[in-house]
Amino acid sequence: MVEDGFFARWIPEVIEMQMEQDPIHHHKDVLAHTFAVTRSSPPELRVRFAALMHDIGKPATRRFGPGGVTFRHREAVGARITFQRLSEMGFDDLLTEQVAKLVGLSGRFKGFGDSWTDSAVRRYAVDAGELLGDLNLLVRADCTTRNRQKVKAIQAKVDRLEQRI
Repeated sequence: MVEDGFFARWIPEVIEMQMEQDPIHHHKDVLAHTFAVTRSSPPELRVRFAALMHDIGKPATRRFGPGGVTFRHREAVGARITFQRLSEMGFDDLLTEQVAKLVGLSGRFKGFGDSWTDSAVRRYAVDAGELLGDLNLLVRADCTTRNRQKVKAIQAKVDRLEQRI
């Protein structure tokens, strides 16, 4: 779809993700990461679309500063892009809204730790609403490191969050 021009026509931001997340240290090509997340996600349209679009806001929000590269508000920007692109492609309103919401919530888990209060856990669950299960599937799929210890640790964190909920 990258090579045959589909993305260039319908979701040009996917092509723009062909960039290194950290060009100084050569960390993660964002598009390669996105495809890995999409492959790792369950074969359900809503979750797969969210996996494809979860980092779509990175090119528009990438900034270089003294502390390195940042992607401030990439989830909110990505949710808007997702909503616009899926609407333009003619997907139904419910799917479009749900995928955009998953994209908007996709980075919330990154801050999760044992220090999260009960109200923070409740807010995560309430904000996700009926998409909570899909959000957690997306979070699990977003772990693309080759380091098995890190994978186990992240999956265990998701397990702890789900137990708390």
